[in-house]
Amino acid sequence: MARNKYPEQTLDQILTVSTRMFTEKGYEKTSIQDIIDELGISKGAIYHHFKSKEDILTAVMKKELGRAENMFIELIRNTHAPTAREKLVNILENIIIDPGIQSNSIDQVLSTQIKNPQFVLAGIKKGVQKDALIIADIMQEGKRDGSIVVEYPLECAEIFMLLVNIWINPLLFERNREQTLERLKFLQHMMRLMGADIVSDQLIQRITDRHAHTGGYVDVE
Repeated sequence: MARNKYPEQTLDQILTVSTRMFTEKGYEKTSIQDIIDELGISKGAIYHHFKSKEDILTAVMKKELGRAENMFIELIRNTHAPTAREKLVNILENIIIDPGIQSNSIDQVLSTQIKNPQFVLAGIKKGVQKDALIIADIMQEGKRDGSIVVEYPLECAEIFMLLVNIWINPLLFERNREQTLERLKFLQHMMRLMGADIVSDQLIQRITDRHAHTGGYVDVE
């Protein structure tokens, strides 16, 4: 492939190829030289944009998570229900099965870095600083229509996102399906006690099935 005259196009090509190779070969087994060979560009072209493979991975995750976030917002706009609680339940259930929001390729890339503190911290920040704000707004709607009765919607949403994104993840804590299921049931119970009955049985089933599909469970004695 001839060198691209447009840096922004070269950058997009690097990210596209890197995402595919990280998914197919695995992050650890993919070298920058592999990416260079696949693209047919010079080392200078790739190092113009990235200093290391870690920088490429960070850019891949930022791009994909940004795309997923936009689709999440679109899902919220297009979800209608009689009450805010039902709306939030529907949104959470649909997030799990939406192929655009929940990308299998990104799941596989992220699984190689799940114990990397940098990515755990990034997940915590995104959950608290972005996603929780959206969830909290819907909880406020629920307070107005009486379907959700939490006293502290923002704090409740933050705790929910921390638990469902980090604590529930079986790869991060090396849990099997049964252990993950027990924690999901606890999350369901806790949210009910807080006045936000938003963790449905169907959501629990979809989360456990998704982790099984992406190889998230660990065999534990």
